[in-house]
Amino acid sequence: MRTYWNYNRSLRTIDEWEPNCWVQITCPTPDDEDFLFNTLKVPDYFLDDIRDKDERSRYDYDEGWSLIILRIPYVKEVRSRTPHTTIPLGIILNRNICITVCNYETNMMIDFVSYQQKRNLGFTDSVDLTFRLFLSSAVWYLKRLKQINVLIEEAKRNLDRKIDNEDLVGLSRLQDSLTYFITSIRGNETLLSKLKFKLPVDELDADLIEDVTIEMNQARETTNIYSHILDSTMETYASVINNNVSQTMKQMTSVSIILMFPTLVASIFGMNLISGLEDHWWGFPAVILLTILVTASFSLLFRRKAWI
Repeated sequence: MRTYWNYNRSLRTIDEWEPNCWVQITCPTPDDEDFLFNTLKVPDYFLDDIRDKDERSRYDYDEGWSLIILRIPYVKEVRSRTPHTTIPLGIILNRNICITVCNYETNMMIDFVSYQQKRNLGFTDSVDLTFRLFLSSAVWYLKRLKQINVLIEEAKRNLDRKIDNEDLVGLSRLQDSLTYFITSIRGNETLLSKLKFKLPVDELDADLIEDVTIEMNQARETTNIYSHILDSTMETYASVINNNVSQTMKQMTSVSIILMFPTLVASIFGMNLISGLEDHWWGFPAVILLTILVTASFSLLFRRKAWI
């Protein structure tokens, strides 16, 4: 889907491309690619880099064209192994051309457009738009981190009642998401520091960059905190599981030892030898009573030592 935005003074759609407008392309179609390659003459490998979901945050320059790849948060299907992940957002700049390309439809871009329309101020230039996208991505990282924290707390409450494999696997997947987040945020921070010297930055852009830096630092620190909490939680429940297994094995071993004594008594008096009890009617009851007494004695001993 391709949308043209006039961002002078306010953000509004226009019917066709014109110089110094913002071209927003989401989930590019063959027609969108034809427009980029044949009409705007965008280098073809730019789209290949943006299409790679594992492409890192970086800046590239080629004969007047600038490619900025920004990693933004993205939520996949609920049943996905890692619902919270990051994807590349491509920003392509030239003298009078500003293009953003994303192969996924994201809430961040929808919210970005809606927020800028509410501001009713537009952008001063394509550089201002670029850094505002950086700011929006940092804000959305914080939003997604809050959602991840809610999921962590819910899983912990479930595990407090009963340790379940599904909840433990869920925590492990959230750990994967936090790993993606921290890697992408660090890459965005490195990219931002590089763009200060690669793009024509004015005084207003410098103030905006400072705001972006603060938000990214907060997102990075928050991600680190949640990651440490999750690591500690996983270690705690791993210790609980090991302790439960140890308790179970101790009880089973104690029961096996207790059951060994009746077997021992029965084996001794069951041997084909003369024991002196063969001619007495109370011989069998005596063996049974002895078995009960021995078993009860060792059961009390094991219980006193808290082995069962």
